[in-house]
Amino acid sequence: MTGLNPDRVAAEAGGTALLVGIGTGTVVATARFGSIPQWEMAVAWFVAVLVPIVLFVRRSGAHLNPAVTLALAASGRIAWYEVPSYLIGQFAGAFAASGVVLATLGDFAHLGSTLPAGGDVVRAFPLEFLFSAALVASVFVLADRGEGRARWRLALPPAVVGLSTYVIGPWTGSSLNPARTVAPAVLSGTYAYLWMYLIAVPTGAFLVAAVWRPRAVDRLDRGPGRRDSSA
Repeated sequence: MTGLNPDRVAAEAGGTALLVGIGTGTVVATARFGSIPQWEMAVAWFVAVLVPIVLFVRRSGAHLNPAVTLALAASGRIAWYEVPSYLIGQFAGAFAASGVVLATLGDFAHLGSTLPAGGDVVRAFPLEFLFSAALVASVFVLADRGEGRARWRLALPPAVVGLSTYVIGPWTGSSLNPARTVAPAVLSGTYAYLWMYLIAVPTGAFLVAAVWRPRAVDRLDRGPGRRDSSA
């Protein structure tokens, strides 16, 4: 089976648009109307990831992140021919959401672009690397074990993103997601240090993919979102 899957493209576009729209929209709104505590920003990003996962996990697996998709393919959990559908949807959704944020809130805070505080790449790189690895590990738990009773494992990736926002957000902006970082950077013309995120995030993702192989692969699986009856 080859070619693009329109349903998967649409699901990933819609889900990623929600993620970027809610998340970066909160960043831009905060910059425009007044600051909020970091824990509130973390909650906003938790919600930004959780909502599209719940809505789209049964349609596409709700990867919502090119690094997650590539890690799932590199580890053998999905087929490589599936990757283009995910990436097209993810970047299309991210750019659409950043465009809406720009049109509605204006070009504040570089549209939510991620930038290392003080340009400190030496500190930002390992932080993005480590939390990207943690995010992919949480996705692999879903991919290998399913959602669990009451779908509680769906909250694992959002929890990692929320924790990352709280812990490293002040230092790196907490990217963990190339689409989330590239779209606002391009639309706001913020290219400084973009290279760092495009190296650190995928590298952390591929490290987990290299060492955490699935015991069995069901090609009907789409990564996270597999149904099961186990706890």
